Amino acid sequence: MNKPLRRVAIFCGLLVLALLLRDNWLQYVRADELNAHPKNKRVTIERYSNKRGNIIVDGKPITGSVDSGDNFYAYKRTYVDGAMWAPVTGYASQAFDANQIEKIEDGILTGNDDRLFFDRTLAMFTGEKKKGGDVVTTLSGAAQRAAFKGLGNKTGAVVAIEPSTGKILALASTPSYDPASFAGYHDKDAKAWQALEKDKNKPKLNRALREIYPPGSVFKVVTAAAALESGKVTDINAPTDTPEGWKIPLSTLPMKNHAGGCANATLNDALRVSCNSVFAKLGDDVGRDKMVEMAEKFGFNAEQFTPVRSAASVYDKKADRGGNALSSIGQFNTATTPLQMAMVTAAIANDGKLMKPYMIDQLRAPNLDIIKKNEPEELSRPVSQRTAQQLQEMMENVVENGTGGNAALDMDGVKVGGKTGTAQHGEKNAKRPYAWFISYAKTAQGSPVAVAVVVEDSAGTDREDISGGGLAAPIAKAVMKAVLKSKG
Repeated sequence: MNKPLRRVAIFCGLLVLALLLRDNWLQYVRADELNAHPKNKRVTIERYSNKRGNIIVDGKPITGSVDSGDNFYAYKRTYVDGAMWAPVTGYASQAFDANQIEKIEDGILTGNDDRLFFDRTLAMFTGEKKKGGDVVTTLSGAAQRAAFKGLGNKTGAVVAIEPSTGKILALASTPSYDPASFAGYHDKDAKAWQALEKDKNKPKLNRALREIYPPGSVFKVVTAAAALESGKVTDINAPTDTPEGWKIPLSTLPMKNHAGGCANATLNDALRVSCNSVFAKLGDDVGRDKMVEMAEKFGFNAEQFTPVRSAASVYDKKADRGGNALSSIGQFNTATTPLQMAMVTAAIANDGKLMKPYMIDQLRAPNLDIIKKNEPEELSRPVSQRTAQQLQEMMENVVENGTGGNAALDMDGVKVGGKTGTAQHGEKNAKRPYAWFISYAKTAQGSPVAVAVVVEDSAGTDREDISGGGLAAPIAKAVMKAVLKSKG
């Protein structure tokens, strides 16, 4: 071969090598990136070329797929009671992607997950259409309906957990939205999406998992736990050394109580009537570092995954003495999700053992074979069994003789423990307060349910009538009753 031809051959060989390298780079190194690219319509078209698997509650699907009669997207997602279940399912839209369970378990629901390779291969030989698998949840339909109905036209959220396992039984958020309203990609879907985006009430916000609120007095159960675990209180029925008008550290201001009889009140009575001074002083006695440690044992300062990600609740690690005292009554920088307060309540009800919260029980193949089953997992032990039982005694006193009477259940063999909270917020506390209630129901077999309710706003309720016992406790009561009845 003469020299010019050899050069041409080498050059052509280099071009082929470059082409092979580029092809492998695109197919293997950048495959995931390109598949997920928002402008890659082939992925979306393939996602809706077959019926999606379903999200299951109580053995029944709360989602579906219908023939859309479209040349590009063969099937469109549908929802049963979409607004009620949206905080659980999320949405799957031909135009606006997906979120929450619909997004996290997209591979199972579309049938594209590697664990469904055998099912896809078998379908190729049998000629059957590819099918998606199902996501079976831990949710209780009765509890969810009670939570959603209880919230009604209020702005707020409810989370209910089974304390012994961590299974999420209800996850409600209002105002809500119907994911079916923008499941397609036509003009009406775009208009529905844009209307939700512009809605000042933020119906797409999952308040149960993604919003953090000042917890107010419901946080006092955490402060009580820290006081008992640290030995600052050894007898819940002994007087505390707390003068009326106790001064906030580094300030000349006295801690204001909204209840009478708080001077030297016992821990039991202080929780029953919700004395700010007692719990602020206890938070100061325990100290910031120990308060942070206790809050973090319950899950504060960390995101939770249910598997949908929850915002991290906050207990200030750098607060001065005055800030820590205010934090100890659920004010200052303390902020929490409803999920977090349900976790606190569940740990107390479960004799001090906190189970990891989760809402997916199992993933199921199209032929109903179980691909994966989630098992209960211990997250931490924030308090001893003895401390948990003392907290239960105090919380049951709140319902039987204190501010939580609206949560009492007239059911044989059932005890209810709870704590009310009314959290001030805004500059100089000018905004309408949040109403909180946390509770659990207990039978001879243990506690089947722990609940956290926050009412952010209630249309038509005067400011002076906003209270955890008045607004939030009846909702918690309805959810607990629904769970107990469903368990027979």
